[in-house]
Amino acid sequence: MKLGILGRNISYSFSQSYFTDKFNKMRLTDFSYSVFDIADKKDIISLFDIPDLKGFNVTIPYKQDIIPFLDNLSSEAEKIGAVNTVKISNGKKVGFNTDALGFKKSLLPLLKPYHTSSLVLGSGGASKAVGFVLKSLGIEYHIISRTGEKDYNFLTQNTISENLLIVNTTPVGTFPNLDKYPPFPIEFLTHKHLVYDLIYNPEETKLLKLAKEKGAKTKNGLEMLHLQAEAAWDIWNDRSNYYY
Repeated sequence: MKLGILGRNISYSFSQSYFTDKFNKMRLTDFSYSVFDIADKKDIISLFDIPDLKGFNVTIPYKQDIIPFLDNLSSEAEKIGAVNTVKISNGKKVGFNTDALGFKKSLLPLLKPYHTSSLVLGSGGASKAVGFVLKSLGIEYHIISRTGEKDYNFLTQNTISENLLIVNTTPVGTFPNLDKYPPFPIEFLTHKHLVYDLIYNPEETKLLKLAKEKGAKTKNGLEMLHLQAEAAWDIWNDRSNYYY
């Protein structure tokens, strides 16, 4: 079975090593997992010419761009408007979203009763999954992006004091750009804040390091990566235990 991951500039990704290790442990010698690093979305269609390709994960920046190439979407992916897992079966290409499951399961143990409102940094595909989860949990959220309705000027001391959950869905701070972080006013963070950065490489981004220094609880995206990967594995193997 051929599997892989689609993205752009994704040399940092742990997905290939994660699945390769999994195949080795399970002695699945006929399975392989490749990196499809594609520079332009118009070339996505070339993936479907690969013989015996049964599915692939999707990461930045193609979680929304992949949708027009697919025949169908799961109910979650349709509601979210983003896809991070594709299954190819009997010539049909179906999109799923396992980011939502991974984010929700990894977030729930960290939530406190006062985490009732959130700031979500970024407006891409991962942001859509995060927003879907927060809405399902009854947590109000604001999308912050450079080009959106609410930009980083929205982040006043008062706004940050009212939103005790911060989720970074942007790639800013990903290896090798270790000294970068979103233009977030760290000085307004407190010990009540939970800062969740979906980045997992490095293990601790500069955003998380600075937040921790202010006393905030921090969480990286590695557990989410593992959870969404296992959900994708279930989908590719026709298992019925994939639930949001």
